[in-house]
Amino acid sequence: MSERDQILSIFRSTEALLEGHFVLTSGRHSASYFQCAKVLQHPEYLTAFSIMIADEYEDQAPDVVISPAIGGVVLGTEVGTQLGCRTIFAERKEGDMVIRRGFHIEKGEKVLVVEDVITTGGSVKEVMDLVEEAGGNILGVGVLVDRSNGSVTLHNNQYSIVKLDAVSYGEDEVPDDLAAIPIQKPGSRYLS
Repeated sequence: MSERDQILSIFRSTEALLEGHFVLTSGRHSASYFQCAKVLQHPEYLTAFSIMIADEYEDQAPDVVISPAIGGVVLGTEVGTQLGCRTIFAERKEGDMVIRRGFHIEKGEKVLVVEDVITTGGSVKEVMDLVEEAGGNILGVGVLVDRSNGSVTLHNNQYSIVKLDAVSYGEDEVPDDLAAIPIQKPGSRYLS
């Protein structure tokens, strides 16, 4: 069994890979959804995946790891633990991604952005903009699941543990068979 198949098997066994009709954080519709929190609640998987991401960036010695809330927080914190650096997160306030709670990025700090799942990369891009506005130096983007199968490139030093071609549709493109299934909105963008 390939490493990719082993990882997908872990996602299925922890019920982190769901099937149904989902509106993703990006607003697109899909028949599958990765609920990474379900797999990351298991310390052995959280640690293993975090080490995989940390190993990619260890030689660059990040000063801080930042993640978009809610999804990336657990993974980002553990990646920061593995790298031995400070970990913070950005979150939505009145619909906008912001850095608050006393967190900050110093001008010139080397920053690694970590996210659990990307489809369009919108939340990660918002976090990257915040880092750049603060004067931070983005070293790269580490991701657990890239649903774009590598078609979304947010940084020239981007690493994804799993790349999948997870089909998604715009609101006006949803096939009839998917439209017949009740919609679930598991993403965090709609939380206040």
